[in-house]
Amino acid sequence: MSGFSLDLSQDVIEVRDWVHDFAREVIRPAGAEWDEREETPWPVIQEAAKIGLYSLDFFATQWLEDSGLGLPVVFEELFWGDAGIGLSIVGTCLAAAALSGNGTPEQAGQWLPEMFGTENDVKLGAFCASEPDAGSDVGAIRTRAVYDQGDWVINGVKTWATNGGIADVHIVVASVDPALGTRGQASFIIPPGTPGLSMGQKFKKHGIRASHTAEVVLEDVRVPGSCLLGGKEKLDARLARVRNGERAGEQAAMRTFETTRPTVAAMAVGIARAAFEYARDYAREREQFGRRIGENQAIAFLLADMATRVDVARLMTWRAAWMARQGKRFEQAEGSMSKLVAGETAVWVTEQAIQILGGAGYTREHPVERFHRDAKIYTIFEGTSEIQRLIIGRAVTGLQVR
Repeated sequence: MSGFSLDLSQDVIEVRDWVHDFAREVIRPAGAEWDEREETPWPVIQEAAKIGLYSLDFFATQWLEDSGLGLPVVFEELFWGDAGIGLSIVGTCLAAAALSGNGTPEQAGQWLPEMFGTENDVKLGAFCASEPDAGSDVGAIRTRAVYDQGDWVINGVKTWATNGGIADVHIVVASVDPALGTRGQASFIIPPGTPGLSMGQKFKKHGIRASHTAEVVLEDVRVPGSCLLGGKEKLDARLARVRNGERAGEQAAMRTFETTRPTVAAMAVGIARAAFEYARDYAREREQFGRRIGENQAIAFLLADMATRVDVARLMTWRAAWMARQGKRFEQAEGSMSKLVAGETAVWVTEQAIQILGGAGYTREHPVERFHRDAKIYTIFEGTSEIQRLIIGRAVTGLQVR
């Protein structure tokens, strides 16, 4: 792959170090508190907004960085600080990616700023695709959008939505023609204060507790035709092609997930790196039987494997991010590969960190137990490990693996 380089530009290095300082000084000290509280860490988000870290301009600049590594590097540092707080800071980005990737320039110009707000008026966005009976099976989505005299009327229930119900702008995936399955779906902008949208159950989670996750209930939610991402003319043309047996292009929700998989992988890399570094430092200091435990081969070899797997996950993440930025297709499902490897690496590395600390690692006196709880979701959300293997299997065989 000509042009790919592991040498970060000076701009990326400076941003990485700036974000790392914020993660070390602001996020990490607050991690345990907000994990216990299981609440959105508004003071931390506001601090991030004050310095320009939580802002549309910052995330857009990193997204458009020439090498494609700007955003993964930022996400790794934030999640090195704390995954729950990190996700509360970047959770809006999934909705922003759906809007910018599937919407018109006019829609992006109007609604992206409404997702982030300003340093004095912080706002959030939420992407709502999953449903109680349709998690990984996007084709089973039952939320329905019906066209009615220039408006769209939406009914249904979404679940597992980051920032769901508390966001200012929701992006909702709904079926406009259930007979066409995923090919009959579209995405809609739900503006702030739209009647009929409410928060359902807020979930109490195993990990990433500082990130708000909830159901979103839509009861006769009426939005203007201008809130259909991409516009009705584009939707009608796509549906006509499908009904004529022609290819309709990639499904919007799947395109959003595939685009963001390297950044999700980078989150997992940050968690894994945090756990490795903590266990390494502990092994350097902790003494048993008259010597530091890091001098024992069993511990040193385990740390060697942990360091190696973290680097492998990062390299695969950077490759996928670079390919996406250069417009190269994921012929071997490289985006899914990065998510699969990084997610499973985070789970394994955090578990080994607990093992190295022994009984102490199982208590909340040390953060590795929280790292482990936070890591598990990365084999589940944004596509489970099994779904990633299915996508990769189809890509490498050319067969419709089921």
